[in-house]
Amino acid sequence: MNILLVEDDLLLAKGTAKLIERMSGYQIQVRTDPAKIVELCQSGTIDLVLMDVNLPGAKWEDRDMSGADISCLLKKHPQTQHIPIILLTAYAMVTERERLLQVSGADEFYTKPITDYAALIESIAQLCPKTS
Repeated sequence: MNILLVEDDLLLAKGTAKLIERMSGYQIQVRTDPAKIVELCQSGTIDLVLMDVNLPGAKWEDRDMSGADISCLLKKHPQTQHIPIILLTAYAMVTERERLLQVSGADEFYTKPITDYAALIESIAQLCPKTS
């Protein structure tokens, strides 16, 4: 399975990617540029996206973009709407979960720091049963 991890903290992204790869065997790519994210998702090579909500400096067509915005963009495009997206955030309260899921169109939500990687990997497997 090919997973796209969208994370602005490169050190955190590398650690998260290594841990998921070791525990699951999934392949992880890390990106922060919305244009590259959309391009990769449209290429047909991405099975699932792990999307950080907070992406300072991310821009799409001269507009600041959050991970929720990029998720919404992907879910509205016919070529990428089928890709499961799991939102990741350290800043949202649990009560924000439903609102963020609704606004973004994402399929799942995890708070950071991720403390149960086994549960995250299980969620990934449930969202992508044919590729797990």
